[in-house]
Amino acid sequence: MIENPYLAGNFAPVLEEHTAIDLTVAGQIPEELAGRWLRNGPNPVGDVDADTHHWFSGDGMVHGIRLRDGRAEWYRNRWVRSTQVAQQLGEVRSITTRNGDRNFGANTHVSGFAGKTYAMVEGGAAPVELTYELDTVDSTDFGGTLPNGFTAHPKYDPLTRELHAMVYTWPDLVDHIQYVVVGRETQPDGTSAALVNKVVDIPVPQMPMVHDMSLTSNYAVVYDLSVGIDLNLFGRTSIPFGWMPDKPSRVGLLPRSGGAESIIWCDVPPCALFHPLNAYDTVADDGSARVIIDICRYDTLFDSDIRGPLGDSPSKLVRWTINPNAATVSEDVVDGRSHEFPRHNPMVGTMEHRFGYTAGGTSNREATFGSSLLGSTFKTDFRSGNVAEFDHGEGRQGAEPVFVGRQGATDEDDGWLLVTVYDATTNTSDLVILDARDLGAAEVARISLPARIPHGFHGDWVPDTSVAPPE
Repeated sequence: MIENPYLAGNFAPVLEEHTAIDLTVAGQIPEELAGRWLRNGPNPVGDVDADTHHWFSGDGMVHGIRLRDGRAEWYRNRWVRSTQVAQQLGEVRSITTRNGDRNFGANTHVSGFAGKTYAMVEGGAAPVELTYELDTVDSTDFGGTLPNGFTAHPKYDPLTRELHAMVYTWPDLVDHIQYVVVGRETQPDGTSAALVNKVVDIPVPQMPMVHDMSLTSNYAVVYDLSVGIDLNLFGRTSIPFGWMPDKPSRVGLLPRSGGAESIIWCDVPPCALFHPLNAYDTVADDGSARVIIDICRYDTLFDSDIRGPLGDSPSKLVRWTINPNAATVSEDVVDGRSHEFPRHNPMVGTMEHRFGYTAGGTSNREATFGSSLLGSTFKTDFRSGNVAEFDHGEGRQGAEPVFVGRQGATDEDDGWLLVTVYDATTNTSDLVILDARDLGAAEVARISLPARIPHGFHGDWVPDTSVAPPE
């Protein structure tokens, strides 16, 4: 058996579901935080084949912390119930089968939209609706309007209040991906329903991995880069993503009001990415249009490491400037250290941003597996070029920093960062609240958790004004 680092240390799954109330807090939780911090990630229920196990293939487990009145009221972790997960847990239930007989769990992201909580995954499966307490309700196709699968990374437009998604569905959409827009429609009882209001088929010559997208006021951005489904990897890894240096890399600008025939394709050198930070439209000095995209870019991915992203090149924070008229892309490296899991103030989505927040490699400690990605929390000022770092301490590793704006704030960075932190010295996890304005300051609060949260993927702050708690 081959040693698999994605099943060891804090990549290893937790084995039980927990519910805890009135959590221990050091410091003071801001009283205006009323809602849930949520996080999703892969957490296999049963035994897996270590030789072929891919980090991305584990069953989904959602973690949540309810905050209200300066208290951490509860912590819960729950597996997202696919039919297979329910069976392995000894439960007699199943979720509705959608988009074919796909049994892999929604293990990548969790967020709220139109009054409901959804767990999401890329690559073909439908979203799964959860209760406020994170129990599985059922899979959903948004009232029959979603033609195929969905994505782990829909982009929210704060002006139109829509979700925008680039969807690829193996093996149904082998020769194209879909641009899907989800709006909200008021029902007769006054509640909102999520319904797809636009679908555009985008032909591609070879199925790429499309983990994420970008959105500006004018364009939906398509990433057709040098990672895709590699048939030679079937049987060697549970998710056959492979590095394809000979596959042309390109970025597509799809006008939000247009069809696939109007895409502006722009070539870039072979590269890969999971996550862009934000994108916006602007005007160059000569008056011509430009599109600015800040991304975490990899030189190679799934090349020497076919079971996860941490064994190849680290990702750099770079800025792409696209000239739509010339169909060209220029790149500037913002910071050469490792950056991933980028976030920004969601109220500046599709608009020019000044600040971005990432998980990154610590600058003052010896790197171990995963620490080059997860050691510190960074705040980048794209106007000044300054990158501030919060080092979580020896043996402590941060994760995706979720920005929560202060009520009534007028400054873009006036708010907090919510970061889950794993402590290898105690094998425990905390939720840490940082002052987003000043990463040089001490933690605002640290919430001790009753269970370890494995290194995973994505989540959100879902205020009670967005998804209401049960009465």
